Amino acid sequence: MLFAACAPEPPTAEDFIPDYQGVETVLLDGDLVQFNVAMTNALAPENVSAYAECAAAQYTLIRGYGFARHVRTNVEIEGGIWRADAVYTISPSLPQGLKTIDAEVVTNNCLEKGIPTV
Repeated sequence: MLFAACAPEPPTAEDFIPDYQGVETVLLDGDLVQFNVAMTNALAPENVSAYAECAAAQYTLIRGYGFARHVRTNVEIEGGIWRADAVYTISPSLPQGLKTIDAEVVTNNCLEKGIPTV
């Protein structure tokens, strides 16, 4: 019984509910846009990357475009806060490349999954 006080607290349900902490959007050059996002309680780097993609999709629609192409995403975690720095190009027509997104489809998927957009 003496060692029970030293055991770590078991996780609670709240430990697995993502806390989306905002998006910073930076227009780099014409159609090249950087999205800086932060969140806690991510389970994997893919969670914070998805948050950045959702921001990119909604921003693309706001700008009156329909498509985006993923350029790169850097993910890091420090002090329990996950951060992603993602860059996308936005365009009115489907761009060339393998990592393209249809902004309307992605935005709707994000809303269904409860991931905030811009």
